Amino acid sequence: MRRRLIPLALLALLAILHGQLWIGRGSVPHVADLNQQLASQMQKNELARQANQQLSAEVRDLKEGMEMVEEKARLELGMVRPNEILVQVTK
Repeated sequence: MRRRLIPLALLALLAILHGQLWIGRGSVPHVADLNQQLASQMQKNELARQANQQLSAEVRDLKEGMEMVEEKARLELGMVRPNEILVQVTK
């Protein structure tokens, strides 16, 4: 009986470990899903980083001179100087 107990215990342990590999918290599918989520989040972070850099450049331009303020006013608010004709070209 003792000779059968050790191999059966080892087989049970192997079955439990194998089950954890495919079903448990650290399973192969779970890790693959986490890797996909990580890649997606890194892509979102890169897009946010680029947007932040663009906003930083705009803030720097606004602090340094009035050209950026005038450009924003023209594009977003439709500012026109006195005796100036506005021509808009749409594509």
